[in-house]
Amino acid sequence: MSTLPLARYRHTLETYIDAKDNTRAHRIAEAFAPDAVLTISLATSNIAFPARTVGTDAIAKTLVTDFGAQYTQCRTYYVCDSLAVDDGTVDALPWLVVMRERATGALRVGHGVYRWTFDATPAVTAFHIHIARMDVVPDAGGKLLEALQDGLSYPWLAPAELREHLTSLVRSTPALAFVEAFSRPAVASTGT
Repeated sequence: MSTLPLARYRHTLETYIDAKDNTRAHRIAEAFAPDAVLTISLATSNIAFPARTVGTDAIAKTLVTDFGAQYTQCRTYYVCDSLAVDDGTVDALPWLVVMRERATGALRVGHGVYRWTFDATPAVTAFHIHIARMDVVPDAGGKLLEALQDGLSYPWLAPAELREHLTSLVRSTPALAFVEAFSRPAVASTGT
């Protein structure tokens, strides 16, 4: 178990979310060690990222600048009841993302798991993103995106709240039937 207060890890994870979702590239250096390594594995062809990125500048470019040029109104949620840090590692932390594609206005909903490794400060030294699923749905007016994001706790989202929210939306909005697949947190697969 880590000797640092859990609040310090939560702050680092929240800094990352603020950087990515709000297109604040400079905040990556607040959360990541200068020589941090980002790795990404994909189980979908609906999104593309480089498999490996090294250093805060390159990570900021990949996860904030380039990402922000393609997507807007992004909300990334940590889907868990509590954060568990074991020996400087957060392993298999489920996430959900709901965002809009700038070029087409399409809704994108994705989920997967994060694996974080921290140094003693705690700055991120290694970050693995596994993208298990990414659905792309026409949403020219943004109404589906608004319905999905409205009322969800951000950025920490309890699995029961996610399930309840999505189940209710599936019943009331037939165009959102596809989100049933996102009502349970993604799980780590072997090889991530």
